[in-house]
Parts: sequence; C-alpha cells; structure tokens
Amino acid sequence: MLALAATARSSDQPFVLLISDRPTERAALERAIALVMDCRALAPGMTIPAVRPHLVILDIPPDRIAALEPVLNFGRQPVPRLVLTRGEHLAPTNQHLRYLPAASPRQVVLANAFAMIEAATRSDETRRRRLQEIVTGATALVAELFDSAALGATLQRDDVDRGTELVLRAVSEVGIGSWLEAVWRHDIGVYQHTLGVAGHAATFGSQIGLGRSDLARLVRAALLHDIGKSRIPVEILNKPGPLTPEEFRLMQRHPEIGAALLLAQGEFEPEVIDVVRHHHERIDGKGYPDRLSGAAITDLVRIVSICDVFSALTERRTYRQPATSAEALSIMVENQGHLDPDLLRAFAPAMLGSSALAA
Repeated sequence: MLALAATARSSDQPFVLLISDRPTERAALERAIALVMDCRALAPGMTIPAVRPHLVILDIPPDRIAALEPVLNFGRQPVPRLVLTRGEHLAPTNQHLRYLPAASPRQVVLANAFAMIEAATRSDETRRRRLQEIVTGATALVAELFDSAALGATLQRDDVDRGTELVLRAVSEVGIGSWLEAVWRHDIGVYQHTLGVAGHAATFGSQIGLGRSDLARLVRAALLHDIGKSRIPVEILNKPGPLTPEEFRLMQRHPEIGAALLLAQGEFEPEVIDVVRHHHERIDGKGYPDRLSGAAITDLVRIVSICDVFSALTERRTYRQPATSAEALSIMVENQGHLDPDLLRAFAPAMLGSSALAA
C-alpha cells in the first residue's frame, strides 16, 4: 500500500499524480503529461506526496484504489480524479471524477486528462481569487477594530460578526492550510497572528463538533483575544529582541486592557470577554493576569489558548524561523501544566494533517 509522505513537497508548482501498475503505459503517460504539467508517476508501493495534486490518475485495480482512499484525501476540496477501469461497470462521471476503460486508446486518456487539468486550473484560480478577497476583507476588518480600540472609539459589533463569518467561510471552503498561506502573504504583524488564531479556532471547533452558534462565538473570541495589544506601544509589539522586564510587564497587561475595552462596549458576551482576559492563564495556575487554575479556566479559554500558542510558534517572524507543526506540538506537550492535555490531544491530528504547516 502506498504511504503518505512524512515531509511536504518543496515546490508550490501544480502537478499531476499518476499511479499505475503498468510500467509501459505509466512511462508513456508521464512523458506526455509532463509536456503540459509536472507529472509524478508512481508504481503501487511507492510513497504518495503529502501535497495536494492538481489531478489524480488511477490506473490500478479497484481493490487497490479502495485501500488508497485514506491517503488520497488531500483536504476539504475534492481533487479531480481520472480512473482507468479494469472491466468493472463504469460509474457516472462529474466535474471531479471521470471513468475510462483502461484499454482506451492513449490519445483518449490524454484528451480527458488535459481537459480535467484545464478545468481544475480554472477552478483553482477562481478559488485563489475568492480566498484572497476574503483575507483582504478580514484583514481590513481586524485593522479597523484595532485602530478603533487604540483611539478609544466604539468597536462595531457588526464588523466583528462579519469578520467571524469571513473566517468560517474561508476555512470551511479551503481548509486551514490554504487560509494560513493566504494570511501569511500579508506582512501585518498582530493582525496576521489574530487571523491565524481565528483560523485555527474555526478548524478545531469544527473538528470537535461545536454547533454553529458556539463555533461563531469561539471564532469571535479568537478575533478579539489580542485586542488589548492595540494599546501597547508598537515598538514593544514589534521589538525583534527580548523585552526588558518593564516592557514585559506592560505587554502582560494586554489581556486586562482588552477585557476592559470590551466590557465598556456593552455589546460582547461574557464568554468572549473571559477569553480576552484569560487566554494567558495556565492550567497549573502560573499564568496571568488572575493566576486561574484547573476548572476555573473555561473550555472556550482553553481552546483559544491552544490556538494562540500554536499560531505563535508556527508563524514566520523576522527574528526566528517558524516551528513546523510537529515541532510546535512537541513543545506544547512538553510544557506541562500550561495547556489542557485532553484538548491538545484532540487538536494535534488536524494540525499534523495540514501540509501548509509542515513546511
């Protein structure tokens, strides 16, 4: 059985994944497809790349295809698939799936493959444009929220709700990996971190089965968790080196500042304000600002805390290399007493499954 590659593909170029147990046909198809797009031709037993392909061509018996299904799942969006059948009944086709007899002339197979590549390219371009529009809109909303908070102006609840919906829609459509790739293209400091935490919260909340209203509340809390940083001097927020003790004490005030800002607004749920004030608390009581411990820390706070730490470790910073998802999770597990261990065990599979984070 083919295994999932442990490391991510180094190139972002689109490619066709061809899996065939017929060496002569595999070589011929690979040569022809490579004239149009990079083609990775594999025999059964070889390792499947972890990165999502543009098109999958399967020229293997049905039982082998069934065995491969778990490792051919590259995310929420289905990967177009061309299946060359071996005498079994041809199932109906759609835009993502075509069946052809394996005995079809090679030019027929190639014509179908090229048509599917063309359709997938158009679909990917449309999805990328839509995602970029969503990220741009969400960034503008977060920037407006932080600017309003910094100036002492009223935060618009409608803006927060609109940002929440943008994050939920994007992550639902393209997954956390594509969301982060788009967010990371913006050099926007604290806004980038905010959108990363919100994306992780949307992914994790969906994974553990939160209902729509609870999921929206979680993402809303994630979008606002660092709003207190709007009142922290930018030279401290963007300082490339270690903070002085005085600077660190000031930075540690951002949860209290943020909670006070939201409380004064009068439009935000107590659960959201609780997250803003307590997302730096620790299970062992060594966090801040209130040194809460154990059951005093709510589930919503525990979830956002995990997303916050993971995002911080895996983000690209000017003064350090980002941790891989595996490295970040290892650090989080080793730091006992900080995060909820049961929730962390539930969080890990989704993050390890994201090729965007494994780079």
